[in-house]
Amino acid sequence: MPIDSLLRDMGVHADWEYIVALSFVLAPAVVPGVLFIYSFIKEPRQFRNALFLFAALAWSSVLLVLKLNNLILGVVLIALVLLTPLLTICFLLINTVVVVKNNGFSLTSMLPFLMAGFLILLIASPSIVNYFDPDARHVVVFLLGLFTLEGLWFSFTFVALLFYSWVYRILPRRRQYDYIIIHGAGLDGPRPTPLLAGRIDKALALWNKQLQHGKFVVSGGQGADEVVSEAQAMRDYLLEKGVPADAILMEDESTTTWENLKNSLGVIHADRASAAADGAPTTATADDASAPSADRTSANGDFTTAVVTSDFHVFRCAEYAHNLGIKADGIGSHTKGWYWPTAFIREFIAITKAHLWPYLVIGGMYTLINVLNYAFFYLGVA
Repeated sequence: MPIDSLLRDMGVHADWEYIVALSFVLAPAVVPGVLFIYSFIKEPRQFRNALFLFAALAWSSVLLVLKLNNLILGVVLIALVLLTPLLTICFLLINTVVVVKNNGFSLTSMLPFLMAGFLILLIASPSIVNYFDPDARHVVVFLLGLFTLEGLWFSFTFVALLFYSWVYRILPRRRQYDYIIIHGAGLDGPRPTPLLAGRIDKALALWNKQLQHGKFVVSGGQGADEVVSEAQAMRDYLLEKGVPADAILMEDESTTTWENLKNSLGVIHADRASAAADGAPTTATADDASAPSADRTSANGDFTTAVVTSDFHVFRCAEYAHNLGIKADGIGSHTKGWYWPTAFIREFIAITKAHLWPYLVIGGMYTLINVLNYAFFYLGVA
């Protein structure tokens, strides 16, 4: 090879077999790592970032253990891999009791229990086949095989998103926001629940931190069991805290997270159009020297937005904002530890529904392979 001659002239000996083998070993860490860096720089509010990052870190951890050649470390890693599902199941069952005790019995409260049941079935699925009649066993093997593949992908994406959502929440936020959207979260009579009050207080702290620059957009409609809209309750709460009425915009028609953001965007556009018609400035003023020029509202109509919600809900809000073309950062308020698992499982299910295509691909490929296998068997093709 010409490159071999060139390397020999330079006094370098290349062991190509070793280089190729090393490339195959490192590729599962390097490729997703590079993809993560590119995707994250381009847009951090994307679900695929979680998959790239976790894949790179997981394989890098395996390589690190192999590189260190430490028997104790290897045993500890294997023990963690084997024990984590069992410990997780125990934790979820205990958490179910705690959630039901505090929130009452409901489908949402039972999510940790259902998650534990899913993990038990996933672990037990290989041995379940033996309990079925041999004549029907091939059907059971097919269904359990499909469940196992889909379940492994579900588990991988769950852990990946759990890790990345934490990473996203701790990213530094240095922008000055023109609008602070607060998502509704249920009421206690005409008053915000503690969960919603936590969101409002977080938004209020952000507003004060940036010297009361910008406006609040309180977003949430009126449920069938609510005496006022969530937006009205949030507005009243902010007024009690001393926020001037002209710094609060209301969006009181939404019933879902997507509607919260979409309708709030319409409210913001209407506010900016009204300000422009009245001759009021829609950009940061010259006196606002504390705001970096790159983070001020520009004359071409751009504006910066913070979406304030509970910490478990931050990533989904941020991803939806990205899909709607809103320049927004997700800001999370604290959630009680006992409720966090239930809330995150619900969030993950909602995000999974928006990213179903991998499950369809896995199911389609698995079905195709099995159909071809049976076709070749009956046709006598080796």
